[in-house]
Formats: sequence, structure tokens, C-alpha cells
Amino acid sequence: MPALAGSAAPAVASSLPSAHAGPDLKDIAIFTRTFEIIKQAYVEPVSDHALMQSALRGMLSGLDPHSEFLDARALRQFDEDTSGEYAGLGIEVAEVKGTLRIIAPIDGTPAQKAGIRAGDTILGIDGKAIDPDALDAALDALRGKPGSVITLTILHAGASQPINLRLVREFIQVPSVRSRLLAPGFAYLRISQFQADTASELQRQLDALQRKDGPLRGAVLDLRSNPGGLVTAAVAVADDFLDSGVIVSTRGRLPQSDTIYRATPGDLLHGAPLVVLIDGGTASAAEIVAGALKDNHRAVLMGRRSFGKGSVQSVLPLPDGAAIKLTTARYYTPDGDSIQARGISPDIELADNLRVSVSKAPELSSREADLLGHLGGSGNVAASSGGTGALAAEDWWLDQALHVLQALAATRARPAAAASAP
Repeated sequence: MPALAGSAAPAVASSLPSAHAGPDLKDIAIFTRTFEIIKQAYVEPVSDHALMQSALRGMLSGLDPHSEFLDARALRQFDEDTSGEYAGLGIEVAEVKGTLRIIAPIDGTPAQKAGIRAGDTILGIDGKAIDPDALDAALDALRGKPGSVITLTILHAGASQPINLRLVREFIQVPSVRSRLLAPGFAYLRISQFQADTASELQRQLDALQRKDGPLRGAVLDLRSNPGGLVTAAVAVADDFLDSGVIVSTRGRLPQSDTIYRATPGDLLHGAPLVVLIDGGTASAAEIVAGALKDNHRAVLMGRRSFGKGSVQSVLPLPDGAAIKLTTARYYTPDGDSIQARGISPDIELADNLRVSVSKAPELSSREADLLGHLGGSGNVAASSGGTGALAAEDWWLDQALHVLQALAATRARPAAAASAP
């Protein structure tokens, strides 16, 4: 059974030890009496089954934002999320203090196209305010048939006034990996979330780039606004860039919750420099990758502090097709740090919301080669590789990452050139 971001392999309910003592009889009496009062006095009739389902949801939601009861319908949605195929808006949402907070929109989805960003809060759906006591119902309302319309009242992070956004639900088929060359020898690798096939797709695209354009001198791995996904996929991606070392460890109360994942030989970039971009929407499984590459000194992290979801959820099956998604452990980076509620700090911090404009005005200053009657030089003259600033105007963070990557590649090449000189 698939598991959500930051989750370990699904645990088996029958393997869990029995509690040494049951609940207090007074608590049982209060629960039973409350159940009877609701049945007798609530304004509308409510079934025993509905009440028990609500009790289960409340029992789990009171633990932390990531533990929850999954009925058969919710479990199907869970499976859709981890497969990357479902009908909806394309957002990862967390319940934070009675609100629905956007962890990240997924690339190319209605939410991302509408301008929804990591850190935004959903205040209302179709003109109705979100009920803090009915967040599960609000989450269900985000899904629907492809082509159906929904209006979200969104408060952008840092804004004082909410806005209404009209979105059309789509069948979301999210490719988890995209790639291209930023410059000769330098690749851009974007992972939007961690699905079952993410590691194999990353390998396929890297192989295709190098078959077409030759060996890479470095790569930028973009994990911005990546809400997470399958922990097994995150471990496999980190392993793709590491030859050895710990990737991540988990610790919990149960023996099966204590696990150490280690890298195996084989670096897809053969040691070429790697820069990783992270931001406040980089969460959970994406933080596993960022933490592993940082602590193993395999990559330079750039951007902003990550989200800070360092807990592990296990899926425990129940009868009738239901399940419990329960937080059973915390995960730790190779250096032994828990990032729960703290996040991962980048090596190089970048400013938020920076916009760059490219001037097309002619330059008044000249080089020696531009002067009339200049003396010719001896030897071969390399063509300038200076860019037009288009990448900086499109994505300033990515432009800065490319500059750092090129500097790392140049530094790495110099000792090799010196060693081969006669």
C-alpha cells in the first residue's frame, strides 16, 4: 500500500503489540453518555455509524496534523495521490491550527496556473467559509469531476486581503521529473513530487541528456514547492547522487520504526557538482533528499529554509477497506538532526520575490577588441559565453544557482587540468 510524504513502509496492524491497559472506565462512561445525548438531542437524526466515524477522525486529528482516519473513499484518494493521477486542483494541503494551508501547488496544475503559492491559506470554498471543525469535508470539496468549477477564497502569505480564484478541476497526471539543459554541459532537473517511478524516470532523463549532449559538468536539482511523496522514492533519488553514506534514519517507539537507509555505489553525475534549490514549500520527502545531499557534502543548497515536516507516517489497514495513517516516528538527517518544525537551512540564502529586468540599451563602453586599429592577439581567442540575462529575468534563483554551479565546475576542472599537464 502506498504511503504519503515522509512515511515509512506500511506497517502491519497485527504486528503491533497490545496495549498493556485499556482506557479508564470513567472516560468510557463519558464517551458512552455523550454518544447517547447526541443520538437523543441533536437537531437532526444521525446514525451510529456516522458518529463512530466522526469519533475516529477526531481521535486521530487531535494527535498531529498528519495522522488521520481513512475510510474506503479517502484511502482510494490516498492511492491516487501517490500514483500521481487524480481529479482535482493539484495542491498539497495541510491542516494548520484549524485552517487549510497550502504546502505547495504542483507544477502545471490548475492551482499553479491560477497563482496559488506555498504558504497561502484557503479561507472559503464556493463562497462558504471554511469550518475549522469540518476540515475533512473541505478537503473532499476540493476534488470533483474534471471540468467542474470551484471558487477558492485565498489569502496569500503576507497579504492583508483575500482574493477569489475561479478554478476548473482537471484530471491531474503529474510527471514528477522534468529536465533540460541550462547551458552546454549543465542540466536542470525538476522534481515536483516523489512518486513510485520518480527515481527511474530521473535516471532515464539523465541518460537521455548525456547521450544527446555528452557528459554533464553539473546539474541544478530543483526541489522548490515539492510537497513530498513516497519516502522510498526520495531515498532512491538521493542514492542516485551518492556513492556511500547514510541517507536518512527514522526513530519511533516501535522496533520496526527504527530504520537506517544507506547509499549504494553509483553516482549518476559521476561526482560532477550539484546545486539544490529549496524553499518554504520544500517538504517531507523532498527534505530527506535535501538533507542527505547537504550532510554528505554532495551538494550546495540554495534558497530559503524548508517547510520542516520531519515526521513519519505508517498506513495501518483496518477492516472494510479503511485504514489509519498514523505518525509513528521522526526522521533524521545523516548528521542526526531532526528537522521537525525546524526545516533545513540552505548553504546560500536567496532573497524572496526578487524580479530582474533586462535592459536592451546599447553599451557605451567598449573592449580593446572593439577599438579601431587594435593590435591582434596571439593564440586562439575563445568566444564569449556571456548570456543575455534572459534566465535571470525568468527565474532569478535558477540563474544564481547556475552561476554557482559553473564556478564549482570550473574549480573542479582546474586540478584535473593541472595534473594532466607535462
